Amino acid sequence: NPSNTSPCPQAVAGCRLAQVVTQYCVGANYGWLLAEGLFLHKLLVLVTFSGERCLPAFLLLGWGAPVLFVGPWVVARILYENEGCWERNEKAAVWWIIRCPILVAVGVNFVVFVRIIHILVAKVRAHQVARGDTRVR
Repeated sequence: NPSNTSPCPQAVAGCRLAQVVTQYCVGANYGWLLAEGLFLHKLLVLVTFSGERCLPAFLLLGWGAPVLFVGPWVVARILYENEGCWERNEKAAVWWIIRCPILVAVGVNFVVFVRIIHILVAKVRAHQVARGDTRVR
């Protein structure tokens, strides 16, 4: 019926599933970015760092951490904002369930990045002092 504007339930469910997968993928992207930053930091700080030993933790951070906030976001959407395709974010509290962990990951990654830069600068300076060659500067 062309005059009926309400979408069929299967289309709404598929659209909502696409939103959930999208939010998970965005969260996994930031989780892996954080895991890579932490991995690089550990490589620079620890002399005997074994990436294989930390691999399960990095896998859990990259693939598992997004479930910890996408799951509650889905529940909150169903309970408090279960309208349409979930593409609109009218209730800020529900949207912050997704935003907070991502902002925390960005903040932690920024701190790790600054520490990495500090470590690299310190290593370059130590190497220059050891060589005593002013042309390297």
